[in-house]
Amino acid sequence: MTPDELTTAIDAMAAAAGGDANLLPGLIEANSTDWCETLYQIERTAKTLDEGIRHRGVKVVVSSLFETKVLTRAEAGDRGAPYRSLLPKG
Repeated sequence: MTPDELTTAIDAMAAAAGGDANLLPGLIEANSTDWCETLYQIERTAKTLDEGIRHRGVKVVVSSLFETKVLTRAEAGDRGAPYRSLLPKG
């Protein structure tokens, strides 16, 4: 997945969620190979270890065991918490 594909996936999920907060982007799972090859380029912040890496307010977790994808808040459960408002791209 490229940074542009990630942006498209997040925006599509947010649009499809309508008013249902459980359907908003809740966690970005990144395969470590994807992270090292392209996704490291995304705009990201890391305020504390508990909050972890975040892109547009969505928590990012990286592992060689993951398939790169965006999960809804319902799918992510506590793994994406604490949830933040989705920030605009750019």
